[in-house]
Amino acid sequence: MAGIDEKMTILAMDTATIVSSVAVATKERVLAELTAETRFTHSETLVVNIEEVLRLADVKREELSAVAVSLGPGSFTGLRIGLAAAKAIAYALSIPLVGVPTLEVLAAAFPSPGAVVAPLIDAQKGNAYFSLYRYTERGLACEKEVFVSSLQEIVETIAEVKKPVTIAGDFARKMVQRGVELPGNATLAPITHIMPRAALVAARAIVLLENGEGKSPMELEPIYVRRSEAEVLWEKRHKETEGKQ
Repeated sequence: MAGIDEKMTILAMDTATIVSSVAVATKERVLAELTAETRFTHSETLVVNIEEVLRLADVKREELSAVAVSLGPGSFTGLRIGLAAAKAIAYALSIPLVGVPTLEVLAAAFPSPGAVVAPLIDAQKGNAYFSLYRYTERGLACEKEVFVSSLQEIVETIAEVKKPVTIAGDFARKMVQRGVELPGNATLAPITHIMPRAALVAARAIVLLENGEGKSPMELEPIYVRRSEAEVLWEKRHKETEGKQ
């Protein structure tokens, strides 16, 4: 696929963190976006926000060309809710579904040549999903694949980078709130760019669609990196039960 229709309309969503974000966009502009960080759960707000953002954009569901969703890592429950909604819409409309890694979404907010971004998503227990991205002449490039890292490892890794680093994500915000001393080359992203936004999911999805990377709804799976706490506990209890037999 050498390019995409300038009028292609994408519905994008991000539910990887506490922030719920939904947008409708084309290659040329963002038609509408709703981004909220509230006490309500994604299961309570996502469908409502999808309907509202379509209304604000004056776009009917059948006019959508593709659906894009943030794939994680992040909240296991949030990822499942977002992906389920994205799959249902894409399947019902028989349109492509595009998954975008959440850390890539965060890094995409800083499209400056040579910029280095360290996106951090809370992985619980004092750890974070962490990676490093750099903007090159060819666009956004991942320099360090996502992995689960401790606070100390994150600080040490960022300090080793020879250029200024912008840190973003919910864990980055927690670091500052807890009074963690950032490396001298690190700067916290501004409040408008520190959390994932669906408009950026749409922007990255357009790049992927141009590369022919849209998938059918049944093929896409979330990026977990590690197992959920529920899975770990289930396995532990299962082994304990087997040991008693």
